[in-house]
Amino acid sequence: MADEILTAAAQFFAAAAIRDIRAHGSGRVNETFLVTAGDDGGRFILQRLSPAVFARPEWIMANLRVVEDHVRQKLRREPCTGFIMAQIRQTLDGRDFYRDSEGACWRMLHFIAGSRTFDTVQSPLQAAEAGRILGRFHRLISDLDPALLHDTLPGFHITPAYLARYDEVAAAGRQNTADIRYCHEFVARRRDTVHVLENARRKGELVLRPIHGDPKLSNILFDENSGLAVSLIDLDTVKPGLIHYDIGDCLRSCCNTLGEEASPADVYFDTTLCRLILQSYLAEACLFLTPHDRRYFYDAARLIPFELGLRFFTDFLAGNIYFKTSSPEQNLHRALAQFALTASIEKQQPEIARIISEVI
Repeated sequence: MADEILTAAAQFFAAAAIRDIRAHGSGRVNETFLVTAGDDGGRFILQRLSPAVFARPEWIMANLRVVEDHVRQKLRREPCTGFIMAQIRQTLDGRDFYRDSEGACWRMLHFIAGSRTFDTVQSPLQAAEAGRILGRFHRLISDLDPALLHDTLPGFHITPAYLARYDEVAAAGRQNTADIRYCHEFVARRRDTVHVLENARRKGELVLRPIHGDPKLSNILFDENSGLAVSLIDLDTVKPGLIHYDIGDCLRSCCNTLGEEASPADVYFDTTLCRLILQSYLAEACLFLTPHDRRYFYDAARLIPFELGLRFFTDFLAGNIYFKTSSPEQNLHRALAQFALTASIEKQQPEIARIISEVI
């Protein structure tokens, strides 16, 4: 693998200019490396896009180019927006990505210096900043025609499709433990709720817009000195979708202060952080949101953690073929944590509904 990584990096820099390559980040899908190169010792992010997840990686790069160009044009007109857009570094022969001999797609992005990510929220300020940067990103791309974007992951965040896949995998399953039975029962009690956002889209209440697709906390960059959010990264899932997928995922990630690997017994949804996130988000996004958009905020907050739990559970039943794992039951434990978060949201529905009504 080391030779393959060096070969890929050498498509973007002369081999002699590459000073160091090391593994970077904790992503569950792509292989990511930090590259130091050039006379000035600049740093760059080299990624091998997962061929198991992304069947058309060239579409991902086309989307990234469209979004990068659009946001940069907006930032030139609005220089005080406080958002740094990750910049594509082209190959030595002027392409946005490199395909190796096995067909895998590699891309390189400029590293945003002086920034870092977090897996769990560390402070109320950080939660507010997560909401602000997501709202700012949505505002920057709110006038981008979603028809310009490829659907890189058909069915992504379409909860009824995940339920259908679960039914298919569960029908062939033979495992039967207390935790597995609990998960099956948890899903069964919520089958009638999975269509809520898609039904709203079909009725015309919600419309497709450009979305990030995966705005969890670990995909937000924070300035190391000020603590302010400066960028959203990992734009592989940018596509046409409902902004509620993004809002729900941001709340899911940030309002669970213990993280995705926590013990289910300890997981809860922090409504104080929920208020801060929504207040900051709406301060940025209020100009393009409709009354129907606001109506479905709670449904998004409840549905997305359930959806992720369903995906983890299905992957566990299927033999852990999608999400990276370090143990055979890790995806089961992840599912239990997301289901616990869902239950916490449901238990606090009156409080969350009150917060939403007050902030909008």
